[in-house]
Amino acid sequence: MAITLDASKRVALRKAVKELREEGILPAILYGAKEESSPIQVSIKEFGKVWKDAGESSVISLSVDGEKKDVLIYDVDLEPLTHQPRHVDFYVIQKGQKLEVSVPLSFVGESPAVKEKGANLIKVLHELEVEADATNLPHEIAVDIVVLVDIDQQILAQDIPLPDGVTLVTKPEEVVAIASEPEEEKDEAPTEIDMSAIGMSEEKGKKEEEEGGDSAPSEEESKSE
Repeated sequence: MAITLDASKRVALRKAVKELREEGILPAILYGAKEESSPIQVSIKEFGKVWKDAGESSVISLSVDGEKKDVLIYDVDLEPLTHQPRHVDFYVIQKGQKLEVSVPLSFVGESPAVKEKGANLIKVLHELEVEADATNLPHEIAVDIVVLVDIDQQILAQDIPLPDGVTLVTKPEEVVAIASEPEEEKDEAPTEIDMSAIGMSEEKGKKEEEEGGDSAPSEEESKSE
């Protein structure tokens, strides 16, 4: 079932975007290879639902004042503090057009190296760059870590099965995940304190204090004063 989202042309361009957001409206822009750039707006609430389901690699049907277009959520600008969307770019795709996108990785299964040998699972990559027809773009790509049987064993980008019609763009030799050898906890030996050295230091200090404390100033010292 296609993911759909309603939008409308943004006529009041001079209206502050802050005011739009306060009204629950998210400013956006629509463009494509054969599509003239045009400002639009969508419901912040509805966009949040669609973004959660579609991400940035699934085609959605955007209805702009009733006119439907197949688009990708191309870029989302977030508030630095709240991480809430404050602007979004929609890219109109053409039928048969191939696109390069980053698809999130989903790690599934259980690694014998981790479960039985205590290895640490290190996820090096969290997405893959792929190329595909817009209709074949996957929402996510599964990485089965059950193949990590031994410590230091790796999964490379070229090892991940891709859906039909999807081509790998990420370098094939890129490491995606590794079953790393567990770090051994080192017991710190207690620091040995040389008590005899402390005793000698204390005696030396007392002696210097006794010798210097009661001595009268020299003739040269008296003159300098």
